[in-house]
Amino acid sequence: MSTITDVGTAATTAWTTVCRFDDLAVERGAAALLAGPAGPVQVALFRLVDDRVLAVQQLDPFAGANVMSRGIVGTRGGEPTVAAPLYKQVYSLVTGACLDTAGYAPRPGLAPRLATFPVRVADGVVSVGLPGAGGAAGAQERR
Repeated sequence: MSTITDVGTAATTAWTTVCRFDDLAVERGAAALLAGPAGPVQVALFRLVDDRVLAVQQLDPFAGANVMSRGIVGTRGGEPTVAAPLYKQVYSLVTGACLDTAGYAPRPGLAPRLATFPVRVADGVVSVGLPGAGGAAGAQERR
């Protein structure tokens, strides 16, 4: 993996090359372990039928397990979603918001949403952006 740093107007984003675009199966998740500024970060990547690639945290806040890449991809009102594989909470892949808690509460200390990460595809290569040293604190959503 290689890391490129982009300095934007709002914050510094460290871009990490993850895989080739063709390595991602349509409507299937793939997990990646990235080197974040505060330690390792697990992300779940999803390639959609329109060839967009979206990334969210791999940690399921309701199950407390790193399993989101194994979720079921779908849509709600035209918005791409993923259903958690264990307790079936449904999340927006765009905003990370939990759209259906399925009657459960998140694990203590975890927010009922997924962190989202910017993704860019250039020359057939997928990169994920993580907050730089001056950016947001954690990769997984906490209360």
